Amino acid sequence: MLPFLKSVAKNSANFKRKRIFDSIFKGEKPVKGPIELKHRRIFILPTKHGLSFMLLLVILLLIAFIYNNNLTYLLAFMLISVLVVTILSTFRSLAGLIIHAGQHKPVFAGDIAAISLLIENPGTIERFNLEFKIEQPVYYDAAAYSREPLTLYANTHQRGCFQIGTIKVTSRFPLGLFRAWSPIRFEQPILVYPKPSSTLLPFPETATQQALQGSVKKGGGDDFYGLQAYQAGDTIRHIHWKAFAKGQGLLTKHFSNENSATCWLDYAVTPGHNTEERLSQLCRWVLDAEATGLKYGFNLPGLSLPPAQGKTHQAQCLQALALF
Repeated sequence: MLPFLKSVAKNSANFKRKRIFDSIFKGEKPVKGPIELKHRRIFILPTKHGLSFMLLLVILLLIAFIYNNNLTYLLAFMLISVLVVTILSTFRSLAGLIIHAGQHKPVFAGDIAAISLLIENPGTIERFNLEFKIEQPVYYDAAAYSREPLTLYANTHQRGCFQIGTIKVTSRFPLGLFRAWSPIRFEQPILVYPKPSSTLLPFPETATQQALQGSVKKGGGDDFYGLQAYQAGDTIRHIHWKAFAKGQGLLTKHFSNENSATCWLDYAVTPGHNTEERLSQLCRWVLDAEATGLKYGFNLPGLSLPPAQGKTHQAQCLQALALF
C-alpha cells in the first residue's frame, strides 16, 4: 500500500507542476468569451537589463557595508525604490486589460489568416508599447477608456479548423527592467479551405451535363460554360492560351446560350492521386463555376447539395471540403 501511495503522490505532484508550466507559457484553457487580465494570468520576471540593475544594487550595498558609506547607502536605497516602483508599473500596464475575440474570415490553405481582436482598456491608465504576438509581434498603445480593434496574422498549412494557439501579451513598460506577460487562448478556430488546384481542368462529364450538351455551342454563345480538351475543328479563338502557356495542354472555352446549364461536382469522379488532390481540384471547380455563373451540384461521401449558385452555396461547398 505504501509504494502505491507514494506513486499517487508523485503523479499528483508531476501533474501540478505540468499545470503550472502550461499556465505560465501556454495559458489557461481556451475560452469563447472575453478575457480580463488579472493577477492570476499575469507573470513577471526581470529582463537582462533588470538582472544587471539588480547586480549593481548588490555591489552598491556591499560597498556601503564594507566602507560604512552613508551616501552609498542612500543611493542604493533610492535605486531599490526605483526597482520596486518599476515592478508595480510593469504589472499595472497589463492588469485590467480586457481582450475580446473578433470574427475570423475563412482562408485557403497556405494563406495568412487574419486574427481579429478587440482591445478594451476600461481604466484611466494609458498602456504604452504593448506587444501582442502569435508568430510576429504587433505593438499597440491603449489609450484610457479605449476600445479599438487589433489584427494579428498567422500562417496556415493545411485545411480544416485552424486553432489560433497562444497569444502572448507582453509589456516592458516603463524602463525595460522587467517583462510582464500573459498567455491567452481563445476557443474560436478559423476555417481553412483546401488550396485550390493550380491545374485548370474541364468540368466533369456527368449525366446532367451530357443531357445539356445539345445546348452548348462551341463559339456562338454568350455565357461561359467551362473548359474541355481541344478537339479537331474547334475554333482557335476559344483556345485557353494561358493554360497552354503553363504546360497544361490545349483546352478550349465552351459557351452556352442556356442559363439553366448545370454541372455536378462529384468527389467520386474527380481526378487525383489522393484525397487532398481531389479536394483541391473540387475547390478549383467550385471557384471557377461560381466565377462563370454556372449552376453546380456538389457531391461528397455522405453529403449532397442540389445545383445552385451564389456566395451562400459556394460557402457551403467550401466548408464541406474543409471539414471532410
